[in-house]
Amino acid sequence: MRVLVACEFSGVVREAFKSKGHYALSCDLEKSSIPGNHYQGNVLDILNDNWDLMIAFPPCTYLTVTGNRWLYHPEDKDKPFNERRPSPFHPNRLEKRKEALNFVQQLLEAPIEKIALENPVGVISTNIRKPDQIIQPYEFGEPYEKRTCLWLKNLPKLEATNIVDPAPRVLCPNGKTMSSWYRDTWNLPPKERTKVRNTTSLGIAAAIANQWG
Repeated sequence: MRVLVACEFSGVVREAFKSKGHYALSCDLEKSSIPGNHYQGNVLDILNDNWDLMIAFPPCTYLTVTGNRWLYHPEDKDKPFNERRPSPFHPNRLEKRKEALNFVQQLLEAPIEKIALENPVGVISTNIRKPDQIIQPYEFGEPYEKRTCLWLKNLPKLEATNIVDPAPRVLCPNGKTMSSWYRDTWNLPPKERTKVRNTTSLGIAAAIANQWG
């Protein structure tokens, strides 16, 4: 099977498919963190290269609901959306969100028989379609929480492989709680923090390769 792993710099999912005997190529604007078959560039350049399966991890920066507070001017929070001004700190964020959604649409409509697209809870659900499945790392042997949505084409839902208890959540100064692993990433430099948060867990990568490969 020819497998394209789109928007993956870690190589984790690519190597999981390789271990099962498939030809797998990861693609990202960043170089691969580990040696292997990797195309450093725009994945749209290679979507038509006769792939049997694509696993896609489009960047979530402009797609998550947590970024909504950066869309509009903070003084306009009580106004209707169509009357709100852009954020003075991120004046182009709404346009960036539209571009991100267009990129997701292109991936979902790629001429590939089987497709799985992954992203956190966000605006794909309201602007394109709802996910086919939501999974957690603790359903695949990794003891932490990271609510992950999957949009599937010609693929079955992933089955849990090893359900474990997630690590306790931590209380933040604002009174809210968050996963301990997520809190710990705040101590990392911004670029490294992004990489850690976006890397697929080994348990989920193994399940993807075993069940969809």
